[in-house]
Amino acid sequence: MTPQPIIHHIDDALLMAYSAGTLPEAFSLAIATHISMCDECRATLESFDAVGGQVMEDQSPVTMHDDAFAKTMAMVGKQSIQRPKPANDIPSVLVGYIGGSLDDVEWRALGGGIKQKIILAGRDATARLLYIPAGQSAPDHGHSGMELTLVLRGAFKDESGHYRAGDIEITDDSVEHTPVADEGEDCICLAVTEAPIRFTSIFYRALQPFFKI
Repeated sequence: MTPQPIIHHIDDALLMAYSAGTLPEAFSLAIATHISMCDECRATLESFDAVGGQVMEDQSPVTMHDDAFAKTMAMVGKQSIQRPKPANDIPSVLVGYIGGSLDDVEWRALGGGIKQKIILAGRDATARLLYIPAGQSAPDHGHSGMELTLVLRGAFKDESGHYRAGDIEITDDSVEHTPVADEGEDCICLAVTEAPIRFTSIFYRALQPFFKI
């Protein structure tokens, strides 16, 4: 089956921030994963990287201590190298965070068939895998900040459009939506949030502290 084209992309502001290295790790992870799946955004990022490289070349050099390189290599040598299992169903950039295939994820049930797996909990943002059974909807919710949702398997639709594998949805505190997985295949997404979700349901608001969402 021919893969469907990616139609929902990362905006230029986020790509420039990613190129400059100013984003939290969780957001960088989502963007790096999308870039690995999207030729268009990868090409745009390369152009931003080229501009950034030229700016660095125009800067005055900074003098370093003679032993700076030796100290750096000594630090690298102390790090243990863990090689994650290869997986064919996820982009390679995610393998080190998930530890294998999407079929091997140890999910935590959220209710109604919805499941999650937190893979990165940083001070500024959290990245999680979100599982929505085919034909089911995630709880209606809004946001207290930016959220990136990248489809890894299956597809979903909400008030803003239809998102398939490789597509990324960007929302903020002005958005309230109810994602619904397509019939026929469970939907798995990489979701990154910088603040707690605002659930409409009292049930989910009560459970929110336990699920860290």
